Amino acid sequence: MKASNEKQENSLNKNWVASHPTFIVGIGGSAGALNAYKDILNAMPSNTGMAFVIISHMNPTASSQLALILSRHTNMTVTVASMAMPILANHVYVIPPDSDLYIENYKFKVVSPRSARNKQIDIFFASLAKEMGKAAIGIVLSGYDGDGTEGCKLIKAKGGSTFTQDMSAEVDFMPISAQASGCVDFVIPLNKIPDKLKSLAAELKI
Repeated sequence: MKASNEKQENSLNKNWVASHPTFIVGIGGSAGALNAYKDILNAMPSNTGMAFVIISHMNPTASSQLALILSRHTNMTVTVASMAMPILANHVYVIPPDSDLYIENYKFKVVSPRSARNKQIDIFFASLAKEMGKAAIGIVLSGYDGDGTEGCKLIKAKGGSTFTQDMSAEVDFMPISAQASGCVDFVIPLNKIPDKLKSLAAELKI
């Protein structure tokens, strides 16, 4: 019986490792970013092997409906991140309101209340860079302020890839801030981001 249990446990562990994403894609946005999230998910296949984490600025008292809204634009499972939740390939996760979100060993760590206003993208990107290295991707979309810039610097320093939406962003403060830092690999229109992500996934399979 003991040998049978060990065999079952080993099988579960193998499945868990197999479900690890090839890349974790952090997508940060604020004002004007909702349609951008939708457009990216609409264009992404459900079998890239990536995981997507949406870091959106939200009022700390808000009851977020973002996961429900985004679930209508993808065949991937869309879930609000929670403490110790495993990060699985071909899933989409949304930051909970009034929280800082981190990654530890392919699981989420949620700290609430948030430590500061409009710093959640930098906080998550920093954790993403530390945990995933070259397998980290950071994307900065529409929004005010400069959240995401420092996080992009860290992702770039660890060998990961960084994107910003170009001037097609509804509110271009966040993308321009990241671009000005010199740490952005791809400054491209929103409708070109999914194809570039798919090509990165394909390159890894070669």
